[in-house]
Amino acid sequence: MENKPKSFPPQHFEQPAREGEMTPEPEIIRDSYKGADKLKDKVALITGGDSGIGRAVAVHFAREGADVAIVYLEEDKDAQKTKELVEKEGRKCLVIAGDVGDEAFAQKAVQQTVDQFGKLDVLVNNAGEQHVQKDIRDISAEQLQRTFSTNIFGMFYFVKAALDHLKEGSTIVNTTSVTAYHGNKVLVDYSATKGAILAFTRSLAKMLAEKKIRVNGVAPGPIWTPLIPGTFPEEKVKSFGSNTPLKRAGQPSEVAPAYVYLASEDSAYTVGEIVHVNGGEMVAT
Repeated sequence: MENKPKSFPPQHFEQPAREGEMTPEPEIIRDSYKGADKLKDKVALITGGDSGIGRAVAVHFAREGADVAIVYLEEDKDAQKTKELVEKEGRKCLVIAGDVGDEAFAQKAVQQTVDQFGKLDVLVNNAGEQHVQKDIRDISAEQLQRTFSTNIFGMFYFVKAALDHLKEGSTIVNTTSVTAYHGNKVLVDYSATKGAILAFTRSLAKMLAEKKIRVNGVAPGPIWTPLIPGTFPEEKVKSFGSNTPLKRAGQPSEVAPAYVYLASEDSAYTVGEIVHVNGGEMVAT
């Protein structure tokens, strides 16, 4: 852990930022992470799976024995890199480009996954976007609609499409955020969607528990992903994560095992819960 960077070179990229442009590139999986067939022969669909946390989840799932489909917007190079990393683990990877905020696309992506692999066992709703605005009056209707469409409406669409294929023992994992608990004064619309995801996760968990489909979530804190230099100015990026008790940002490799836990039988008695991976930022749950 001592080798994790405590600061980053100043950098900023236009969204959507690409992982290969980042310095340093995020750590996706530790060499010491040993798979134990926790997801052997499962099929997982991961939105926002081309980079960052989504890429790390895809690779960890593959190391645990799952085939994966990843959904992404337009970052073709990043998506192909994720595919290569999954295939390096000896598993198959389907890449699907499109807008998660489009319900017709969500239905198509789920069907493509089932057509390719024959089933669907795990849905990870991870796609998200954020845009800094210091004054709520600067949040346009277009931005507000876009943020909600990507971050929360897309989750509804993918769950609705997936439920025709999920069965007893299947799992859904949603990505919320520490901002759902703390808020963020320059990410008001983003934080609002993450609060919505929290309530969505708990409510959906109650709805699907009788079907023996478990729903849980992960609330990452400051994690070094392309969203960070794609959102914040250079000086903010330089000190990103330094205000946590651990005085550093986390890496995708440090978040993805939480998704493995929630997707696998290790969490068989865990329903409607949120796993907090945030470097010590205590929150009221």
